[in-house]
Amino acid sequence: MPLNDDQNSDFDSSRLSESTASSSDSEYSRQSFTSDSSSKPSSPASTSPPKTVTFDELMAAARNLSNLTLAHEIAVNENFHMEHVDLPQNSLEGRVKRIVHKAFWDHLESELNEDPPEYYHAIKLFEEIKETLLSFLTPGANRIRNQICEVLDADLIRQQAEHDAVDVLGLANYVIITMGKLCAPIRDDDIKQLKATGNIVELLRQIFHVLDLMKMDMVNYTIQNIRPQLQRNLVDYERTKFQEILEETPSALDLTTEWIKESIKDELLSVSCETSSSPGADGSSKPNLSPTLVLNNGYLKLLQWDYQKKAIPETLITDEVRLQKLKEKLNELRIIACVSLITSNMVGTTIVGLPDFADKLKRISAVLLEGMNKEKFDLKEALNTIGVQICSEVNRSLSERGFPTLNVEIQNSLVGQICSIVEEDNPISSLIDKRIQLYMKSLLTLPSIQKCMPTIPGGLAVIQAEIESIGSQYASIVNFNKQVYGPFYANILRKLLFSEAPMGKTGTDASTN
Repeated sequence: MPLNDDQNSDFDSSRLSESTASSSDSEYSRQSFTSDSSSKPSSPASTSPPKTVTFDELMAAARNLSNLTLAHEIAVNENFHMEHVDLPQNSLEGRVKRIVHKAFWDHLESELNEDPPEYYHAIKLFEEIKETLLSFLTPGANRIRNQICEVLDADLIRQQAEHDAVDVLGLANYVIITMGKLCAPIRDDDIKQLKATGNIVELLRQIFHVLDLMKMDMVNYTIQNIRPQLQRNLVDYERTKFQEILEETPSALDLTTEWIKESIKDELLSVSCETSSSPGADGSSKPNLSPTLVLNNGYLKLLQWDYQKKAIPETLITDEVRLQKLKEKLNELRIIACVSLITSNMVGTTIVGLPDFADKLKRISAVLLEGMNKEKFDLKEALNTIGVQICSEVNRSLSERGFPTLNVEIQNSLVGQICSIVEEDNPISSLIDKRIQLYMKSLLTLPSIQKCMPTIPGGLAVIQAEIESIGSQYASIVNFNKQVYGPFYANILRKLLFSEAPMGKTGTDASTN
């Protein structure tokens, strides 16, 4: 934590939101999608004619996207922090780094062992140490700032070097004492180890290592301080940053537009099927789609998205990793629910309904399905092992209660049905998947999922706790995304759903209002 002798000042993070524009959240009523809102502060700027994007503009958009992504991650992920990462020992970069560093420290040692000693590189190190220590101080820490500047004055040390009067060990000890004043409590043990180091070259090397760790501590301390400010202003901040990206790169909504188009096609197909099956329906009338329904259907598609092969909409890039993890966890839960349903149908409630038995089967499946989303994972083999384990567990429970165990034919049938879960159009898998989708869809219509969770559909009771947790995370991501990008979605939906209105008339009407 930074040291401040004169005052305790809070970290000032207002600069992150100085440029954000005040704007209201988007309303998902029909009026908001059909009315001309180009003059409203919350609406994104209208699409400009195609233009040539320069390299500087592209880099500016990239920087905006990087800032947006980092701010979003800091605000929504309470566990987000920076870590000091060492390069792998067997990597090319790791080997090069070790060779270069060893050459430098060996050279420094040879310089200090000369008669008289050569202090050129040692002075350079103390200059760097001085700048690092100063970077840890708050603006009000004047006393210790002056002290560091006086003790680690490079010009003074050079004058001492000319007369062979440099106390390198004394300077290093002062640095260690100062580091002990500035470091976080977690670094106290590292400081103690520095004090116990006798070799001056090794001591300087370890000082730089601990300083690197202290830099990470400072970054994480700063993150903790700006998180509340970001959380209060994140909607406006993200919307403003994305608008800047859109101005620099007009094609920044192309994938989002295609995503919404696909959702519209799905809804039109669904309405068409319902209409054709209804007697006396007028097939010539154009379906009247709800913009909210279209958007929610698009969000549901993200739970079945192929994140390896298909690019995610631009407006969801900041949550791509979270959505992918939710999808992977849902796939695992779907299989667990399928295994439970198949076992219940085959064995009956006599055993499956026993206390803790369903949880025991769930734990067996969860352990064997760990890592199932990895490319080399053999799901078929894992399901076969799950089937064998479940047969063994069922027979053990039956035997303990004096019931006849499952015969070989039933066991083979149970294992076979469990293995068939991976087959396309498997009825059990399709049923469970539809019920999971139904539950997730119902979450998107709730005003506040924290207060009221929808009823769990049949067949999902065994995974109720897990699916409610995932559903809560999913709905939180979706609701926040709507708040930030609602105006952008409104513009796209207005053009795609209500484009039959004559553009000339719309422009005239807008100009007369």
